[in-house]
Amino acid sequence: MAKVQKIKGFVDLFPEEAAKFSFMESQAREAFTRYGFGELRTPILEKTELFQKSIGEDTDVVGKEMFTFPDRKDRSLTMRPEATAGVVRAFIESKTHQPGKISKYFTFGPMFRYERPQKGRQRQFHQINAEIFGAPEAQADAELILMLRSFLNSLGLTKLTIELNSLGCHECRPTYKQALVDYYLSKDKEQFCEDCQRRMETNPLRVLDCKVPACKELVADAPNITDHLCDECETHFSDVKTILDGAGVAYELNPRLVRGLDYYVRTCFEVASYDIGSQTAVAGGGRYDGLIRNLGGPDCSATGFACGMERLALLLDQMELEKPDFYLAVVDNGAANEAMLFAQQLRDKGLKGETSFSGGSMKSRMRAANKTAAKVCLIMGGDELANKTITVKYMEEERDQETLDRAAYLASL
Repeated sequence: MAKVQKIKGFVDLFPEEAAKFSFMESQAREAFTRYGFGELRTPILEKTELFQKSIGEDTDVVGKEMFTFPDRKDRSLTMRPEATAGVVRAFIESKTHQPGKISKYFTFGPMFRYERPQKGRQRQFHQINAEIFGAPEAQADAELILMLRSFLNSLGLTKLTIELNSLGCHECRPTYKQALVDYYLSKDKEQFCEDCQRRMETNPLRVLDCKVPACKELVADAPNITDHLCDECETHFSDVKTILDGAGVAYELNPRLVRGLDYYVRTCFEVASYDIGSQTAVAGGGRYDGLIRNLGGPDCSATGFACGMERLALLLDQMELEKPDFYLAVVDNGAANEAMLFAQQLRDKGLKGETSFSGGSMKSRMRAANKTAAKVCLIMGGDELANKTITVKYMEEERDQETLDRAAYLASL
């Protein structure tokens, strides 16, 4: 029978790699709850129209990258390509919003996009998200950036660069879009890549974000959005910068920074790490005040960010797994049952470790103990079984092994 193999772009996370994801999640919980955020878990499957309405049908995500299929009643369903739309849908459906109320949520989980798999980017990938609903103030944007920096620092990532921009609002951005289109029309359209030629008509701001060298050169002198902000957007952006300056957060202004999804307004930001030498973008976010209303909810402001966990995992390659407390080596088959019961007593005490299920040579059992990197190797054979003792070999200390009464050893822990 032919082997069934995993789908391309989907990866198995064995204990060494899964430990990094667990570590990131625990650090995020600790950091985010300090800022008053609570965890929200949303479904992986959503109605396709949720993403069409929120992300935008003209985006690459909706047009090219979503895993979409009909269910048995011919309803179109999509495996979530990002988290924010689902969080907003849950928020609206819960009907918990009240004027003046601020809601803060964080989420973890897998997302799905059909794109070319590469290092740090798979078709099933994982994100950490944080969202604030009901806070139109610039202080909410600044708090998110401060919280994100605190979380990344807790992972040991300190060589960070933060890029910052304002995308304006629905009042001032149309004027800027027209200025962009006029600029593009002054160039030879055929010199732009095929995607940018399409974006000129559907989403002119995305042309600024193109990674194709020729396109980057063509837009080098394009107008800056920060020169077209209305007074309210200018004040909002100034307040964000003032708070970050006061908190000692270094950032770079990047007028070419835009988000890939249609629902962003005003503040947008991206965080990159240099902890592995070259620049690696690890998080990004911004404000999306109109999305909740556009999806049928209240007129409620919103801001948030997402972290790519696979990207972060690349930066945690040197992380060591926590060592087990013990390995219980059985060297006599007759002692296997008693050894299993003793190992359970150790676990009931809060210790972590494992035991061999049957007897074997001392050499093979010590080899197994060394592979686990356990702090101590506990040996049980015929003599230990008969005398109700345990032999303790200290794997990390220069101490002679000793044979102790089992009950006394348990009592000492």
